[in-house]
Amino acid sequence: MMRYLFSKEREFYFCVKKITGLYPCDLLYYKLSFWHSSLLMKDNNGVPLNYQRLEFLGDAVLDLTMAHDLFVKFPNKDEGALTKIRSQVVNRHNLNQIAFNLGLDKMIKTQPRYNLMHTHIPGDTLEALIGAVYIDLGIKKAKKFILKKIISNQINISELAEINTNYKSLVLEWGQKHKYQINFDTEAYLSNVPERDSFLAKVYANGKLIGEGSGKNKKEAHQHAAYQAFEYISGKAGKIQIPKI
Repeated sequence: MMRYLFSKEREFYFCVKKITGLYPCDLLYYKLSFWHSSLLMKDNNGVPLNYQRLEFLGDAVLDLTMAHDLFVKFPNKDEGALTKIRSQVVNRHNLNQIAFNLGLDKMIKTQPRYNLMHTHIPGDTLEALIGAVYIDLGIKKAKKFILKKIISNQINISELAEINTNYKSLVLEWGQKHKYQINFDTEAYLSNVPERDSFLAKVYANGKLIGEGSGKNKKEAHQHAAYQAFEYISGKAGKIQIPKI
């Protein structure tokens, strides 16, 4: 810690400390976790310097930590239920949102500067940061970061375990119940950014746009659009201004 207090890396050191709640030892790993591959940086041996390898590692640590936490919290749930809850917690939409909540977007470096809102980069960076903590401080500290800063502060696991998160089904059921015609339109678009979503979906009720969302495939785009539509209709079933047909 002392070697960073009076160095030019002092500000970055304390940013990492604030985000993780931990005192980092080797800042190189944490720097890597914020470097996107578009920077095209390499070390003296030609090895790429970006977060991709740390992301791979962090993804595994996150899955293990979540699996163990759910195993302990829900002794009466079977494998299928536990798998579903874990997938709801660590899906790309959630990880992206958590990354923004933690302020990671302000530290991510890309070239050129991307609009991170429409990419998977924030969530990938969060996994890379987990990988950095694991390499630097070990599995116990990595688990502490995940459970205290990511799960406890950002997600209500018990509530999530009881929620049906197939929002597309919920919206379709709502349309049937209230006699609204629900349509999902999907379009694909090309991008030179690998992490950028490739599909845009829109949800219409009797021709009125009530939600839209993007994803790396059609299914994911539909779910994100349906989530926005569900937020729109939630608590207002039968009362929102949608034209009859």
